[in-house]
Amino acid sequence: MKHLSYEERKIIEKMLLDRESRRSIGKRLNRNHTVISEEVRRHKGQLPYSAGRAQLAYEQKLKGKKKKKLETNHKLREYVIEKIRDDWSPEDISKRLEKFEYRKIGENISYETLYQFIYSKEGRELRLSEHLRTGRGKRRHWSGRMKNIPRIPERISIHERPEEIEGRKTFGHWESDNMIFSKQKPCLSVELERKSRYCSINKTNSKGSEEKLEAIRKTIDDLPEYLFETMTFDNGTENVKHTELIKLYEIMTYFCDTYCSWQKGSVENINKLIRQYFPRYCNMDNVTDEEIKEVQEKLNNRPRKCLGWLTPKEVLLSGAFNT
Repeated sequence: MKHLSYEERKIIEKMLLDRESRRSIGKRLNRNHTVISEEVRRHKGQLPYSAGRAQLAYEQKLKGKKKKKLETNHKLREYVIEKIRDDWSPEDISKRLEKFEYRKIGENISYETLYQFIYSKEGRELRLSEHLRTGRGKRRHWSGRMKNIPRIPERISIHERPEEIEGRKTFGHWESDNMIFSKQKPCLSVELERKSRYCSINKTNSKGSEEKLEAIRKTIDDLPEYLFETMTFDNGTENVKHTELIKLYEIMTYFCDTYCSWQKGSVENINKLIRQYFPRYCNMDNVTDEEIKEVQEKLNNRPRKCLGWLTPKEVLLSGAFNT
């Protein structure tokens, strides 16, 4: 809510002299009565409330208010705007300043402050949000999200998953996710083996649980069954039939915390690569299974730095033959 103006303060002074209540003053100014009470408490002291004295105190407070780093340090400001326009993330900029550029720029800045700048009035005028990975014009407020947890039977938390899975020490541990497309029912079910980064992609006609189960069964049918020991999901309702995997294949299943899909980061990362071929707005009705498998082959035959420049297919096959 905006601060009280001098005109409003004069009305408060006059109505107080007329012995009007705080609630009456609040109604006159279209303000909550607690705002009026706090204003009077802050500026009354041992004397009757004075609009002039209250306004002067407010203006002096504004003068003494510490200016923001991006307002006072022009080198920092130019550096930040340049790097944002080069598509650096706020965290990239903050850490680069901290580790390498501090002597030249003279100050560090937190990435939270950078996000606030990007979504400020000035940042919007400079269209800085267009250079973020998400490209959102408005910042998402996480506190407003619903906190309900979907009812998934026999759900086991990811925190109970064995340490060897977290460390990618053995083969057979998978992550699963659904890729959705704007205003369309068809999805892509993506499964990824954590140690090799081998991925399997299958098209489904909807986000339903039966479709999801069938997509995972196709993935299992394409590979030796002993390469499937566990699978980690998010809390989407399409995963409610995970118990069928336990019954049919004796696969242990685990679930991320609510709204923490980053806990299965490997499959989230491969989704970004898949988006290069199937953007969110592409018409999935025109995409054939053959085209999807071509993309799958490309990704599984692409060398990866994290694998010592081996391909996911090479790493998975070596695990299959050595198991």
